Amino acid sequence: IPLFLNQLQKDLEEVKELLTNATRKRVRDVLLAEKQKLELEIKNQPPPKPKDVAEEEKSSLGGYTVKINNYGWDQSDKFVKIYISLNGVQKLPAENVQVNFTERSFDLLVKNLNGKNYTMTFNNLLKPISVEGSSRKVKTDMVLVMCKKKREEKWDCLTQVEKESKEKEKAAYDTTDPSEGLMNILKKMYAEGDDEMKRTINKAWVESREKQYKGDIPMDI
Repeated sequence: IPLFLNQLQKDLEEVKELLTNATRKRVRDVLLAEKQKLELEIKNQPPPKPKDVAEEEKSSLGGYTVKINNYGWDQSDKFVKIYISLNGVQKLPAENVQVNFTERSFDLLVKNLNGKNYTMTFNNLLKPISVEGSSRKVKTDMVLVMCKKKREEKWDCLTQVEKESKEKEKAAYDTTDPSEGLMNILKKMYAEGDDEMKRTINKAWVESREKQYKGDIPMDI
């Protein structure tokens, strides 16, 4: 029972109890008027929703929200296609899978999939897209987001951030000194490698220094 309705019923019970003890006409008239007012209010209260409907609404609006990070992408001359795997997504009502597009972004919202909401946002797309020509398709265990290219040209990556990251990484290796470029690559491999990779690089480094000291390699790595 909703809290407000519960309070009204308690007030009505108390008024009825007071009526049984009231002896003066003026007091009884006031209590009778209040009793009728409370009964009318209770009658006009909306009926409580069935439990299953209330629970369904609660889970669709609330619940745990998961940010999607895993996806695959492909492209044709006209579209950039983003593939998002979500088990059972094809069982949802169509309105539970929403995608909003702008010229340089899109965001996906999947509501109430196995009790959770899922979101994914792409800002600063590499090139402009057509909002009207873009759409989404729901397939078995997958959502396909179709971004319509404004110009039929190849995209090297999805976002401007990815492009800048690749350019910085390329610049780190494109040096005039070949040995410096090699050192940058080795440092990156060492930083990202597992213990076996680090042991291998350390061993190669020690051996190269030993050969250099012996005069076998006339260069400074």
